[in-house]
Amino acid sequence: MEGKMTEEEAKQRRAAEEKRRKRLAAEIQEDFERRREERRSLENGWLLNMNFLSGNQYCDVSPYGEIEEEDKRFFWQSRRVFNHIAPTVDSRVAKLTRLRPVLHVRAFSDEERDVRAAKLATAILTGVREKIGLDGIAAKATLWSEVCGSAFYKVLWDGTGGRQVGADEFGAPVYEGEVSVEAVPPFEIFPDCLGTEELSGVRSLIHARAVPVAEIAEKFGVSVKGGEVSAIAPAGYSEPSAGKNPAEGFGGSRVAMKDAAILIERYSLPTAEAPEGKLEIAAGGELLYEGPLPYANGERGERGFPFVRQDSLRLPGAFFGCSVVDRLIPVQRAYNAVRNRKHEFLNRLTMGVIAVEDGAVDSDELAEEGLSPGRVLVYRQGGKAPEMLDCGQIPAGLEEEEDRLEEEFFLISGVSDLSQNSTPARVTSATGLQLLLSQDDARLAATTDNLAVAQKELGRQIVRLYGQFAGNARLLAAAGENKRTEVVYFSAAELSADLVFETEEAATPEQKRETVLRLFEAGLLADADGNLSEENRLRILDAFGFGSYENAKDVSQLHVAKAAGENLALAKGEVPPDGYDDHALHVREHIRFLLSEELKGIPKGYKDRILRHVRAHEESGKISK
Repeated sequence: MEGKMTEEEAKQRRAAEEKRRKRLAAEIQEDFERRREERRSLENGWLLNMNFLSGNQYCDVSPYGEIEEEDKRFFWQSRRVFNHIAPTVDSRVAKLTRLRPVLHVRAFSDEERDVRAAKLATAILTGVREKIGLDGIAAKATLWSEVCGSAFYKVLWDGTGGRQVGADEFGAPVYEGEVSVEAVPPFEIFPDCLGTEELSGVRSLIHARAVPVAEIAEKFGVSVKGGEVSAIAPAGYSEPSAGKNPAEGFGGSRVAMKDAAILIERYSLPTAEAPEGKLEIAAGGELLYEGPLPYANGERGERGFPFVRQDSLRLPGAFFGCSVVDRLIPVQRAYNAVRNRKHEFLNRLTMGVIAVEDGAVDSDELAEEGLSPGRVLVYRQGGKAPEMLDCGQIPAGLEEEEDRLEEEFFLISGVSDLSQNSTPARVTSATGLQLLLSQDDARLAATTDNLAVAQKELGRQIVRLYGQFAGNARLLAAAGENKRTEVVYFSAAELSADLVFETEEAATPEQKRETVLRLFEAGLLADADGNLSEENRLRILDAFGFGSYENAKDVSQLHVAKAAGENLALAKGEVPPDGYDDHALHVREHIRFLLSEELKGIPKGYKDRILRHVRAHEESGKISK
């Protein structure tokens, strides 16, 4: 009897748990629907921006909140598109990609632990950038932020990434794991409050995106009902039986995914009831996952959102940023109107407007064929012959307005004609050209500052994920000095030191070469006797892209690299110099190593071995002379 009661109680508990999961999934769906309705006007603005970028510029947001096509007022009106928004966005994205700040990590103090942690963090960021193609991900996010105003990075830990380190009890491979970064468009992000300016001020965040139901079943082991979901934004979801096309409303260019569902991930920050926060995932009315926030990526190790926001231009009192496309749309509308009216006027001048007396000629034939050259025109005897009306000349105001609108494009976008055409119309001096380039950079300063903030936060989250999941013996292959690959073993505990993430303005190859030439002409690269050292000569050649060419003829770089390897080998034992060494280069490299911060706190025997090795080089150099 007790066994039956226990089984019945278990059945009731399972039923109660199933009802609770259904209620929670329904609550997540309702929360998502509410946030989507609150944000619908912003989303329509982003869709309008994308239409104008792609060249569909005769559309607008209707009073019902949908993107609709604008009709012609007259059948003869010209409605060509003279798209200045697309090249402007291309120029801004190209400049921002070249000016993307470079991220550096420095130690908070001079302690050996902090210095080593800073070097490890820098090596981790360099390695991650190459492994996952972070530059391409950043370029994609920059394009989204330039078009819509904001973009997001989703920073995750991929347990199936990295090298295979073994197998589990079932024989499945086990990997060391790797950071994964995704560029997320703003269409997929739903905060709990649109008036919060910072991501840190949001208490709950939803990431909703269209996912095939087969992928959901494979990842979560739950089968959900699929339908048609918009591939751009999740606002077009409909059940298969509804017969509604979610592609309607975006200028006919929205693509729908079939047999898909909206995967809703709701992230909630820690509270007194949930000290580790909450992550709840639902799709198709089913609760797929429920648990704490997975990543301790906060400033003091607390759990937070795995997202980083990147804005093009900030708006006060708004969560999402502003796009330069928003400001260019009125100018683009006016520019299209002026150019089309100008072309219509040219058509009147070239094709003419014919005045015909009623009944003098066959007006239908004349309207169809016009006044072709050599045509014999027969008109009624006693009637008035058809004549061409004088349409005058193109008004000067159209030309002036066209020029003013083109200048407004440059003024609003922050990109001058020098950046777009590379041939300024009125400036020919080198000083003037440099001034224009400096003004372009100054106009983009607000956007580049936002990029720097996003890059620093992205670097923090990447390093913190390594500190959480890297384990006790992680192997890292990173590019060291002299372009040699260094293999380092480290543990996650080493990344718990205080680190400072900084950015510096990125210099283009042309700017670096110009700086090197100025330093060389000023004599700052020469020694006290005015001679150029071999090391500086090689660096100059490398800056101009001739490093490999020089190495084919001169082995100086190989000697410097060999000396750097000897510095590491001397940590384990004595290393005698070879007779073919360039002893002067080796001695200079060993002395540089002795004066660096890398030898703080090392055993005294290591330093003594290096000094004995230096003396051996000096003696060998005297003999060779």
